[in-house]
Amino acid sequence: MAHMNFKRGVLTVAAGLLVASAAHAGGLERGGYNIDLLFDPSDYAGEASATYVNPQRELKNVRDTDTTSAVFPFNGTGPGAGGGNLNSRPNTADDTESYWVPRVGVKARFADDIDCMADYSQPWGAHTNPGLNWAGANNNVETKVESDNYAATCSYKWDVGQGQFRIIGGVFYQEVSGFKERLVQDFTGVPPVLAAGRTGIGRLDLEGDGWGWRAGVGYEIPEYAVRASLVYNSAVDLDNLAGTIDLRDVRGPTPVNFYGVSGFASMPDSLELKIQSGIAPDWVAFGSVKWTDWSQLQVLKFCPSSGGTLAQPCTSLDLLYRDGWTISGGFGHKFNDQWNGAVSLTWDRGTSHGYGTQSDTWSLGSGVSYSPNKNIELRLAGAVGILTSGSSGPVNFDGQVIGGDVSYDYGNDFFGAISTSLKVKF
Repeated sequence: MAHMNFKRGVLTVAAGLLVASAAHAGGLERGGYNIDLLFDPSDYAGEASATYVNPQRELKNVRDTDTTSAVFPFNGTGPGAGGGNLNSRPNTADDTESYWVPRVGVKARFADDIDCMADYSQPWGAHTNPGLNWAGANNNVETKVESDNYAATCSYKWDVGQGQFRIIGGVFYQEVSGFKERLVQDFTGVPPVLAAGRTGIGRLDLEGDGWGWRAGVGYEIPEYAVRASLVYNSAVDLDNLAGTIDLRDVRGPTPVNFYGVSGFASMPDSLELKIQSGIAPDWVAFGSVKWTDWSQLQVLKFCPSSGGTLAQPCTSLDLLYRDGWTISGGFGHKFNDQWNGAVSLTWDRGTSHGYGTQSDTWSLGSGVSYSPNKNIELRLAGAVGILTSGSSGPVNFDGQVIGGDVSYDYGNDFFGAISTSLKVKF
């Protein structure tokens, strides 16, 4: 292999490019986990980045398939949880909201063989907001999930052959919160004296926290821009996941319409392989393969301490995810001592399979980095992609029907992302 005279900016812009391309992956993926800063050759480095993602998923051919209504059969066929007959409402809806993904990290070298970094990120999240005026409002009016992750990661390296071998380990603390609103009763056309100003919307609020850990290995030959790393991130058990159910806008048989619930969820573990290598003077090829255990998030049930009654029912978040796979590859090029660029192609396997909107995603990304001097690096990366088509409807899961309240289709939709960052190193 020929000697490669690389500036590290090539590899930095490639890393940022993959962040932008994979920022709308399956499951609840947002920023995911990223420890690339740990490999920076500087003694000290700090980096701040922000990624803006604009998905444009549109639902169509929506049909309300559960026309019952909670407790009182207002505009429905009878008592139930279907929110009434909503098929007179629009059969299309804009499902997704745009969002920001921030990340801040600092890295320091201790002696010649130990590197450590600390970072803040938002690995998980979701925000769908089709609103109240669509035929599937009994399934979802608005759902939002947010997360905060605080991590510390270190590595120890030593010489092996032409390069250096690393052992990587770390811990992280994670906070997760969110809510879901859906139409439980349809008061359209109901006399005001019966509706009493209620909207018919029920709301679930949840929050929890937990700890995780990571372990991995890496190998580098800096002279040839070669790096390979394999890192496992553990699951985060949210044993204390708890919140409230708010049915104060739903007319029920008892005044007990706001109460606490609890349950359990585990944010997924993941395994990621990253590789890169110089392939010609001023050129580098890079790629990654990541598996994420989204299939552990199926039906998440939340109940009051009583176990659930007619007056205080349980509820659930129905996800039915399958494991996620993300594969990326691309090329980077050094133009001169200040400018570097890269392009990439990313495929993400959708986590939905018959229920939900998370189909396969394809994205094409490009980016540049600019270094006015050896201490500062600015990066700008972007991606455009296709959210592939599919449909959602009833699915049998452990003897029960999930998704029996609404069915819909979705086509090939667009998403875009842009990422910018500033790195200071010395």
